Amino acid sequence: VQLVESGGGLVQPGGSLRLSCAASGFAFSKTTMKWVRQAPGKGFEWVASIIPGGYERYYADSVKGRFTISRDNAKNTLYLQMNGLKPEDTAMYYCATDPHRGQGTQVTVSS
Repeated sequence: VQLVESGGGLVQPGGSLRLSCAASGFAFSKTTMKWVRQAPGKGFEWVASIIPGGYERYYADSVKGRFTISRDNAKNTLYLQMNGLKPEDTAMYYCATDPHRGQGTQVTVSS
């Protein structure tokens, strides 16, 4: 199993970023995927999940209405569109399918 995230960076409050996760080594199209994050000095926080067909998506209350999880099964890629970013969204973001996760991509929201 290999999960490689990209798309993080530094953005001002209110800005947007789109994270991507390239997956390989398993049946991506048949696997529920999720994004989790870890802020400095804190534990992991679940952000969003999407079922294999993409028709059902679930979000943490802290990101609901601002973030959108999606997937392209033809490309074995998971996405997280993040709009209306806040300083409290600053964290390392990981794509994951238990028990595996990638190396993460850093998102920093600051003016």
